[in-house]
Amino acid sequence: MREFAPPLLASRSITDVVRDGGFVVLPSEWAVRATGLSNRELGALGAEWRELPADPYLRDGGHYRRRRHAAFVVEDGRCRQVPHRPHFQSLEYNALHGGMERWFEPVRPELASSPALLRLFVSLGELCSSVAGARPWFVEAHQFRIDTHDGIGRPTPEGAHRDGVDFVAIALVDRARIKGGETRVFEADTPHGIRFTMTEPWSLLFLDDARVIHESTPIQPDGVGPPGAGSPGHRDTLVITFRRDGFQAP
Repeated sequence: MREFAPPLLASRSITDVVRDGGFVVLPSEWAVRATGLSNRELGALGAEWRELPADPYLRDGGHYRRRRHAAFVVEDGRCRQVPHRPHFQSLEYNALHGGMERWFEPVRPELASSPALLRLFVSLGELCSSVAGARPWFVEAHQFRIDTHDGIGRPTPEGAHRDGVDFVAIALVDRARIKGGETRVFEADTPHGIRFTMTEPWSLLFLDDARVIHESTPIQPDGVGPPGAGSPGHRDTLVITFRRDGFQAP
């Protein structure tokens, strides 16, 4: 299967790229600067994705998705966690899982209070403000693990979609023993789009949710090694959404 390299940011400003095209792909060096961690230290955060609880709300009968969730507010250069709350999307934005409050297990306190992670959220909030104007940002963070335990794992079972927020950031934390998982970004009102595969840990896709829709294709075992050998393949991501007018609610 051919993999297309992501269009990593070159010399233009991040803000200009997002304003012009609706999205940008940032290399891991951006996350290193934003968090103050080294690549090795960022990689160590991936241990928090090893014991995620199963997603109890999957409506396609699958058992391939594990996740945790937390909510924050970014304002005036600071990020604070708010009390645990349900994740909600309307049916307009998620025809498969919308219209209901989904109470996921919370992000573990050790990660949710990590100064590095909070700095990342603040930096992303500043990017949102540089594009759309300064304001408080209501942030939801989702840890995802999609695995190949049943043969196929679907990062976006709802298909190409918007999230019903202002901006979305998707950080690739890890991928192992898989093929597929291609990212696709399309203009919201035209058929024009681009596809690529994120392979660099802590590279990050940043989207203007009003202007583009996105999806990731299913993952499969990479076929390396004898069948059934070792643990299932997986794709780990941290998805962070930013909304200006409060959290989504029924």
